[in-house]
Amino acid sequence: MNVTKDDIIAVLKNIYDPEIPVNIWDLGLIYDVLIHDSEIIINMTFTSPTCPMMEDLLEQVRLDVENVAGGRVVKVNLVWNPPWDLSRMSEAARLELDLTEQGW
Repeated sequence: MNVTKDDIIAVLKNIYDPEIPVNIWDLGLIYDVLIHDSEIIINMTFTSPTCPMMEDLLEQVRLDVENVAGGRVVKVNLVWNPPWDLSRMSEAARLELDLTEQGW
């Protein structure tokens, strides 16, 4: 199965942060999606290293992407560099959370 980065992004846009009504893609938690012949690597972060749902979300990303991975192994790496900040959020996410440039 030929999976594209857009296919994976579509999956990621259906995974929501349980505390914020925004998906993890628009929240800016995904730093990179790499597609290789035998594996897909996703580098992601969190808004805080103390997120109580961290392990659950990492596993949800892995499982959900596996469904479209075409038999590839899916690896989800937790990264902290660069640190997440509000500028990583999409405009749609900022509007959803009522965050204007003056407010952040």
